[in-house]
Amino acid sequence: MAGRRRAVAAVTALVLTVEAAVLVGLNLFLGKVADAQQMSLAGIDPRAMTVSAVIGAVLVGGYVLSCALILLRTALRDVPPRGLLRIVLISCAVVHGVLGAFSVGLVGWPAFLVMMAVLGLIVWSLTWYGEAMEQPADRSAGRPVDGSGISAEPTGP
Repeated sequence: MAGRRRAVAAVTALVLTVEAAVLVGLNLFLGKVADAQQMSLAGIDPRAMTVSAVIGAVLVGGYVLSCALILLRTALRDVPPRGLLRIVLISCAVVHGVLGAFSVGLVGWPAFLVMMAVLGLIVWSLTWYGEAMEQPADRSAGRPVDGSGISAEPTGP
């Protein structure tokens, strides 16, 4: 089970790395197009649109790449992401769900399927590193137990 869990996290990290590169490239390309054609939206300076596309590329690429690095760390150490790292991965899953919903109307069903596949990989990684990785609890008292089945907490006065 641990090998499969690590493999899913590693594949998800690889997919997110490729996605980050594609998103950065797409944003930079759109920035160059806006600059070359002197495009403007509601009177915004074309140079400002180019700079904002570059800033957007860095932010989006950095966010997705950081999610990939969290999953790579998870795969290498076989330790579940906790706290803020888990929240970042959950937010990445939510973003992929929302982008998938928007992509149906804007790009089409193939883009939706890609986004849902990435969403599925992220959720799969999160669930496999979820409750199964927690320490077993003493069923009678709800206290954690060590590997021998003896309660880890003293029960005496």
